[in-house]
Amino acid sequence: MKHQDLFPFSAIIGQKALKLTLILNAINHRIGGVLIRGEKGTAKSTAVRALAELLPKIKVAAGCSYSCDPDGILGLCDMCLSRSDQLKVIVRQKRVVTLPLNATEDRVAGGLDFNFAVKEGIRMLQPGVLADSHRGILYVDEVNLLDDHIVDIILDAASSGENRIEREGISFKHPSDFILVGTMNPEEGDLRPQLLDRFGLCVEVSAEKDPELRILMMQRREAFDQTPVNFLRMFAGENKKIAERIKAAQDMLSTVRMPKFLRILISEISTENNVAGHRADLIIEQAALAHAAWFQKTEVSAEDIQAVAAFALLHRRRDPAPAPPPPQPPPPEENKDDSPDNNEDETQKNKENQSEKQTPQQHEKNSEPKEMPPDDDDETEPESNQEEREQNHSEDVLEQIFDVGETFKIKKIS
Repeated sequence: MKHQDLFPFSAIIGQKALKLTLILNAINHRIGGVLIRGEKGTAKSTAVRALAELLPKIKVAAGCSYSCDPDGILGLCDMCLSRSDQLKVIVRQKRVVTLPLNATEDRVAGGLDFNFAVKEGIRMLQPGVLADSHRGILYVDEVNLLDDHIVDIILDAASSGENRIEREGISFKHPSDFILVGTMNPEEGDLRPQLLDRFGLCVEVSAEKDPELRILMMQRREAFDQTPVNFLRMFAGENKKIAERIKAAQDMLSTVRMPKFLRILISEISTENNVAGHRADLIIEQAALAHAAWFQKTEVSAEDIQAVAAFALLHRRRDPAPAPPPPQPPPPEENKDDSPDNNEDETQKNKENQSEKQTPQQHEKNSEPKEMPPDDDDETEPESNQEEREQNHSEDVLEQIFDVGETFKIKKIS
């Protein structure tokens, strides 16, 4: 894309959080990229491509498909190592490589060049998207709609800084260091938590609500479409200031210091937000270092941590575990005042209540004198039978309650 076709970074209205996260990743590649979640038409791709124009130019080995750095001998590919004495150096702008839709594994990681193999009879490796984006920006639109296997390959290369190819008898590796920028619309589905955690920062974007800003946005876009050269000239000064500030922050990053007590603050913030693992702590630390360098500070402050913590925790924050159910109440205690005397009183009260509820006829019937059995003075029962009858009668009337587990005497059956 030509320079005059890119909308200036400083001319983008609003989206301060989006701009800040992109700048922090440009200063410190160890942050691990940014995931942009939000609606379509909110200048996501425009901001990414405009930022690439502000980044410092890089030196690359001429004719190298992997954009090897000629000054870094350890980071050269096998082809550049074989001709290290004859390397030609060129200077160019960093690239923004967009992942094609429905990209296959060979297109992403690289694979065998079948056309060259058929024509020449020699197996030749064809570089993929990860090779093209080395030392640049890899832009993945609608990352949530990609196959999980493809996303895993991209994230593995972004975290390790290396792409390894093992297929069709070819074993090859090359450096793969890039700024990963992914976009997604949550309404179309979300990423798995394992993949979400691999993105360093996350930011939510939305359309502007202020009518005046929306009008200004339309005016700037119309001016850019009519006379792009004049429009770029209007914002050239602001773009230059941002580019110089990014370059100064990159040079200063290695000298920024993180106090120990602020590392304790970072761990407390991650613990309070119930994040899984320790990646959030490391990302907050690296983002805070870049934020301090962006403002030309030699030591990180609590304000730097607070400014970047929300971006690192937005996609990692989890709800706290549900509280355990309350303990069951203890069983009701038995009334220890229960005794045969109390039971007799309750039985007597029940009988009195029943007698009160009877009808007058029933009451009169019950009140009639009953025939008394004849006195059998002559026939007297033995004293032993009379005592046994009285004892059985008392046992039938009285009810005794025993505590749980208490032993009791078993009545003999006669």
